[in-house]
Amino acid sequence: MAAKVGKWFAGTLGWVLGGPIGGLIGFGIGYLWDNATLEGEVSGQQGAGQFRTTGRGDFGVSLMVLSAAMMKADNRVLKSELAYVKSFLNQQYGQQASTEMLQVLKDLLTKDIPVAQVCAQIKSYMTHPQRLQLVHFLAGIANADGEIHELEWKLLKSISRLLNVSEKDLESLSAMYQVDNDRYYRILEIETGATQDQIKSAYRRMAKKYHPDKLGDIGEEARNAAVDKFTQVQEAYDKLSK
Repeated sequence: MAAKVGKWFAGTLGWVLGGPIGGLIGFGIGYLWDNATLEGEVSGQQGAGQFRTTGRGDFGVSLMVLSAAMMKADNRVLKSELAYVKSFLNQQYGQQASTEMLQVLKDLLTKDIPVAQVCAQIKSYMTHPQRLQLVHFLAGIANADGEIHELEWKLLKSISRLLNVSEKDLESLSAMYQVDNDRYYRILEIETGATQDQIKSAYRRMAKKYHPDKLGDIGEEARNAAVDKFTQVQEAYDKLSK
C-alpha cells in the first residue's frame, strides 16, 4: 500500500480499504495518494490484513459511500442534496478536506452501490453509536429538499435495518431535520401526551445513547456533529418539560 494518502484520512486508514467499500473507492481516491502525508500509523491490525479500529478516514469514506447511495435513491441527484452535503462537509471537515471528499463522492455517484454488502462491512467494525451517527447524516441528505421521497425513506429504513439501527431511532434522527408540532416527541421516542416522568426518563435514555463520548476516535469533525444532535435532545426535553 502506498505511504501517502489524502489529508482527510489523517491518523488512520484501516478496515475501510478492504471489502466492498475498498472496491468502490479504489479508483475514486487514486488522485489523493500524492502530495499528502499520512499523519499517524494504521492501528489495531488483527488477523490476515484486517483492521479492528474505526478512525477518521474509515468513517469519512463510509459516509461518502452511503451518501452516494442515498442521493441516488430516487433516481435523481438534486442540487439541494449536493448543496447540503457540500455545506455539511465544509462545516465539519474544512474546505480542503471537503473538496477531496466531494471528488470521491462524484466518482461514487457513477457506480452501483451494493448497499447490503457495504452495510455488512460497516456493521462488522463500527460501534452502534457510530452507526447511529451515519444514519443521522443520511437522514439529513434525505431531508435536504424539505421532504423525504418515498424511495429515500425506503432506503433509509433498509440501511437502518442492515446497520441494526431501530426504526424508532431512525424516526428520532429524522425528526431532528423536520419542523412540526410532534418532532420533540419523536426525538425522545415517546408518544404525544407523555407524562413528565416519561419525558424525563426518555431524556435520560436518549442523552446517554447520543452522548458524543460514545463515538470513540473517529475525528473531531464527527464529534462536533454529534454535539449538535445531543443538543437537540436537550432542546426537546426543555420544550416538553414546559
